[in-house]
Amino acid sequence: MEKKKILLIEDNIDVRENTAEILSFANYNVITAKNGKEGVELAQKEKPDLIICDIMMPVLDGHGTLHLLSKNEETASIPFIFLTAKAERSDFRKGMEMGADDYLTKPFDDVELMNAIESRLRKNDILKKEFSKNIEGINDFINEAKGIDSLKKLSEERDVRIYKKKDEIYKEGNYPKSIFFVSKGKVKIYQTNELGKELITELHKEGDFFGYLSLLQEEAYTSSAAALEESEVFVIPKEDFFSLIYKNAEVSRRFIEILSNDLRENEKQLVKLAYNSVRKRVAEALVKLSDKYKKDDEQIFSMNVSREDLANIVGTATETVIRTLSDFKDEKYIEISGGKITILNYNKLVKMRN
Repeated sequence: MEKKKILLIEDNIDVRENTAEILSFANYNVITAKNGKEGVELAQKEKPDLIICDIMMPVLDGHGTLHLLSKNEETASIPFIFLTAKAERSDFRKGMEMGADDYLTKPFDDVELMNAIESRLRKNDILKKEFSKNIEGINDFINEAKGIDSLKKLSEERDVRIYKKKDEIYKEGNYPKSIFFVSKGKVKIYQTNELGKELITELHKEGDFFGYLSLLQEEAYTSSAAALEESEVFVIPKEDFFSLIYKNAEVSRRFIEILSNDLRENEKQLVKLAYNSVRKRVAEALVKLSDKYKKDDEQIFSMNVSREDLANIVGTATETVIRTLSDFKDEKYIEISGGKITILNYNKLVKMRN
């Protein structure tokens, strides 16, 4: 079994060496840093399983270290334990409000240290199951999460719904009561203008969560969701979701990561709609479909997609998309058979000029 990797960030050389020795004896792989700046660089490079960090340090203190790591999606979910000689309640609260998972006050004994580490690693392993790509993984996570600290009892019933192609999952203007998890199939998120024209803003596949932003903001849906093909969708009641979000720092960070990625993608899409030519946007839409839905064992990506849905991703008229696809077919970028589009030259589409 591979050793768990722990990053220890501590400016006091005696504390750093003594603590590292204790961890090494406990069969952990230990890497050390003497200040927060060095610690952030090592965390990004080494991707440790857990970070132990002093608060009062030169160059970059513990709070600054946690802040920078939480901004990086690759390090935001790493369990984080503060070490400090300060016992004031205000300092404790500041660390926890920033997202620290635990807090040890110096001097601490070996048992306290090991208990904190083992507890946090065990909880983090449980929480990783949340992102299993099937319903059983989600159920296992929720069932195991019931035993984590002060989490309230979560609902026992799990609701799985089957949606046929074009079936509506939720509608813009309605108020959310759940979040959703795609077990099988493909789902689109779209907005509709005053003339009834759709713009697809997100695409989801097996293993994706969706519908949580409006729930977090406690407002009506600003977009609608529908199945692109027959899909199996797992419904998580809002009570379960809020219990996980508000009572557990790891889960909160995981959803913040997802949310940050979604917002970045939406921002990029708006820029592309404003500045890119229709030809380039059609190419990007095909690339987006391939990146999202191509399976690892597929050499060539093919998908049945309606020209109307493709136009709604591109943000143009259906007729314009049809003409552009015909051009791409003549240029041997794609192949068309009925409703199915097969990408023959992915790289050409990626490098399409504006």
